Amino acid sequence: MTILPVAYMPSVEYVARLLREECVIDLGEHYIKRSQRNRAQILSANGVMSLTVNVENANRPRQSIRDVKIDYSKRWQHQHWVSILSAYKSSPYFDHYAHLLEPYYKREWRYLADYNMEYTRTLLGILGIDNRINVSEKYVVAKEGDLDLRPKHNEGSTFVAEPYFQVFSDRMPFAPNLSVIDLLMCEGPQAVSAVLMRCGL
Repeated sequence: MTILPVAYMPSVEYVARLLREECVIDLGEHYIKRSQRNRAQILSANGVMSLTVNVENANRPRQSIRDVKIDYSKRWQHQHWVSILSAYKSSPYFDHYAHLLEPYYKREWRYLADYNMEYTRTLLGILGIDNRINVSEKYVVAKEGDLDLRPKHNEGSTFVAEPYFQVFSDRMPFAPNLSVIDLLMCEGPQAVSAVLMRCGL
């Protein structure tokens, strides 16, 4: 069993594991700041860019992920959408998917976990793998043989990215394991067969 945290715009590895392994997304864990729970990476013209969802009381110790509220006092939604537009408007599949992603930068969600889960389901639906989510509302105790990817630095991961054509491939080297939206914008419907099924896990 692979144990995953909730994730903002989950990475290629995250989605590849959901597709190919028995996974559970743990909604009973504690929030870890500056992690994939509220941070994702895309590829901009200047290189890898981190996008962070602002949350309230990020420093509160042992805060349940279910209780983490999104902070809209700063215009992070606008900043993220402008960054996505700038990075991917010239990508092959931007026009196919932009209308499905834009609502996540217009509407407000109260709780980070709800926002992340709805966004993840939308991305998996685009990929045709929306029926593969197993969620636990209670903290998942890792057993012997489980791969626990909840720790911030994922020391247990052996993921090897399958390269694909990226928007800025003509000027910079391949950037592995970005948000899966990078893969979607570049590979479109071929993302699953061309990349996700060939990643090394």
